Amino acid sequence: MDYRLLDIIACPVCNGKLYLNKKYNELICKFDELAYPIRANIPVLLTNEARVIIK
Repeated sequence: MDYRLLDIIACPVCNGKLYLNKKYNELICKFDELAYPIRANIPVLLTNEARVIIK
């Protein structure tokens, strides 16, 4: 994934900043506690594809 995208894209739910989780290859929204997958180096920013982060 192109890291410059992190400055441009935002969470589709709250428009907040997304953080890259390299271990699981996903983008994290800390406000909504959602993780969006990255498939074939393309972020999938669909709410029905996101998984809920359990603390």
